[in-house]
Amino acid sequence: MKRILLIATGGTIASAEDGHGLSPALTGAELAACVPEVESLCELEILQLMNIDSTNMRPADWLRIAGAIEERYTAFDGFLILHGTDTMAYTAAALSYLIQGSAKPIVLTGSQRPMTSSFTDAKLNLYQSLLYALDDASYDVTIVFGGIAIAGTRARKQRTMSSNAFTSVNFPPLAYIRNDRIVRAVAAGATPGADAALAEAPLPPVFRTLNDRVAVLKLTPGLSPHLFRALKADYDALILEIYGLGGIPDYGTCGPSFKEAIFDWVDSGRSIVLTTQVPEEGLDLGVYEVGRTYAEHPGILRGGDMSTEAIVAKMMWALGQTRDPLDLEQLFYHPINHDRQM
Repeated sequence: MKRILLIATGGTIASAEDGHGLSPALTGAELAACVPEVESLCELEILQLMNIDSTNMRPADWLRIAGAIEERYTAFDGFLILHGTDTMAYTAAALSYLIQGSAKPIVLTGSQRPMTSSFTDAKLNLYQSLLYALDDASYDVTIVFGGIAIAGTRARKQRTMSSNAFTSVNFPPLAYIRNDRIVRAVAAGATPGADAALAEAPLPPVFRTLNDRVAVLKLTPGLSPHLFRALKADYDALILEIYGLGGIPDYGTCGPSFKEAIFDWVDSGRSIVLTTQVPEEGLDLGVYEVGRTYAEHPGILRGGDMSTEAIVAKMMWALGQTRDPLDLEQLFYHPINHDRQM
């Protein structure tokens, strides 16, 4: 019988009403006990790593989760992380970069309603996530939620209340779970770019450093380019969500210059990633004149069809490994766990 480590971190799935609003209260053991069907599936061991609302999840907590998996990697056949939904996509992306090409499944799930709610989605999510973690064709970091399995770098929380909370951004779901049956949508195989020998290694590549001096800035009409100067003291990298397929305002001589602000940012030794604020189909700076200026300037990275959540995590990981612009570019553009195709 396979051994699975359930790592409990809190979230809505573990929450109860205390008179001040929902907050995590149930332990991982109590949550597992609410789904007695899991007893016959595997040998389940529970680690209560933290018990927090995922709104309070930070990069340091990602490192704690990755470290817990690394320490126990050889002792278990798979890992199931119970997590709040609000930042689950960020954590899944971060784990994809911290533990790369894992031959063993690392699955995240949670719920939109507490386990103790009369109409909870928690029981089915926990059960189906465990089924997915036990399947021989499962590997790497995945979110299983609402009957679908999503690559850890491609998930986004799309709905705040519905049980189908997550969508897969610019990449098909890996599988659909129908009751007890897993229907694979993507053929099982090696993670893009992964060395086939990794599957035979006792441990996948594990990274222990992140640089959390990364911020996201969304371009809006009237936004002042002077913000870039104000952010210099606190951040090493910016992710700038620009318009459409790749548009950045050019006001000519009648307004402040985004071109000067962005070029000054990267020329000062900092990094910037341009991505689109449109949810689907990605970025192409070469189409419009308002984007071409930035296409080839050294130090400006392009998010392609990546999600913002994945870009944030990947930049924190990459900057944790190097500040050299060429090495950073190589790390950023190298595909990991299906995170980019363009």
